[in-house]
Amino acid sequence: MTQQSTEPKTTAEDAGAGTRQPAGRSWLDRYFHITKRGSTVGREVRGGITTFMAMAYIVLLNPVILSGADATGHHLDGGQITTATALAAAVTTLVMGFVGNVPLALAAGLGVSAVMAYQVAPEMTWGNAMAMCIIYGAIICLLVVTGLRELIMNAIPLALKHAITMGIGLFVCLIGLVQAGFVTGMKGPGGLSGAKPIQLGTSDMLTGWPVLCFGVTVLLIFVLQVRKVPGAILIGIVGGTIVAAVVHQAAGLTQKDWGLNAPALKGSIVSAPDFGLFGKVSFSGIGDVGGITVGVIVFTLVLAGFFDAIGTIIGVGQQANLVDKDGKMPGLNKALTIDGAGGIVGGLSGASGQTVFVESTAGVGDGARTGLASVVTGLAFALCLVFTPLAQLIPTQVAAAALVVIGSMMLTNAKHIDWNDQATSIPVFLTTVLMPFAYSITVGIAAGVISHVLIKAAQGKAREIGWLMWVLAAVFLAYFALHPIESWLGVK
Repeated sequence: MTQQSTEPKTTAEDAGAGTRQPAGRSWLDRYFHITKRGSTVGREVRGGITTFMAMAYIVLLNPVILSGADATGHHLDGGQITTATALAAAVTTLVMGFVGNVPLALAAGLGVSAVMAYQVAPEMTWGNAMAMCIIYGAIICLLVVTGLRELIMNAIPLALKHAITMGIGLFVCLIGLVQAGFVTGMKGPGGLSGAKPIQLGTSDMLTGWPVLCFGVTVLLIFVLQVRKVPGAILIGIVGGTIVAAVVHQAAGLTQKDWGLNAPALKGSIVSAPDFGLFGKVSFSGIGDVGGITVGVIVFTLVLAGFFDAIGTIIGVGQQANLVDKDGKMPGLNKALTIDGAGGIVGGLSGASGQTVFVESTAGVGDGARTGLASVVTGLAFALCLVFTPLAQLIPTQVAAAALVVIGSMMLTNAKHIDWNDQATSIPVFLTTVLMPFAYSITVGIAAGVISHVLIKAAQGKAREIGWLMWVLAAVFLAYFALHPIESWLGVK
């Protein structure tokens, strides 16, 4: 954490693509402004690898989600989805690195994939579903081109931006704890059972060797950070994977014990990619499901993709010191445009919409400050097209440890909040806690915006709010009331 605060902040002119750099530096340094942002090539490479390790699970998890889709007239093949997932992640992340020059990695958004698999696909063919991806991506790009998306980001008060960072910190921490099996939900046949909605382990106690490997990895990274060892997160993930491999062999564990990824190589280290889903997009027949249904689907996809990405970009930007004193991020439009285009790329590839991943904070925590880190992450995803078995060697439990560590680092933004001012602290509190509790970045931002507007209005300070915040509050109220609105409109 000390390492984060002592690095020089990036100024607006640093982030510009045309910034003149001192002579004598490599073209790589000049292109990515590595020295300007207080980084080194080594740190960028290390950060890019760390980010990939933290999100490599998506290559396996996205096919699990999408293969359950009951798309009319098309059976989704797991191998094709794996190829599509790796391809789309590689393309979008490389573009973010080379064009956006920020340490943000993109891949199939699990929220978007879930909507595609269980809400969109049952209503239409998979080609139609991917056409919906392209539509929502095009709408988000249009919002960027018109400047509305950047206006929204800049309209959010600085205190709420700090709250978004903190909320994402708790959110990624919870994701890590759940992925590791350290925390699980208590569900019975009738829904939640018992006095607690969640519990320690699977039976209110930690069970199994994989969870132990998670704990060892977390503690190893924390110790390395306290000792100020460069690359603590990456070293911790590698070390945790080695420990997991030894435990796997010594304890005679199986794939089932680990879940998605077991630290053991199965067969060849290479696999042939299957591009069967690429370009399988169809706009014909979408209207057959009804205009209202299509409208609700597009609204859901745009809103989730729009504000999840905004929250993640704000959080990662602040963590990487890429924002100015007002909380604004120079070069923001490029990053937002690329994120919007992720829906289009995901639709064309057949992998569902791509969005910036909150796991990018893992690479930032390990020193990433420029787009070079994203290039490294993108190349790693490209290698997954043929080296998918190698990506499977990193257990989910080990990668999850990095998310817990990053969560602790992002909570340091609490020092910027005036907790004695309730007009500030209440929206900050709601934003921060609802992201992990509702398991949604969008919900946290929505609660913060609505409460901020309501409290300011109650104080007689309506003129301080700004018209855009009023509009956002109205949109988020509609978002929370979406189910009764659907019922009123007769949407199934």
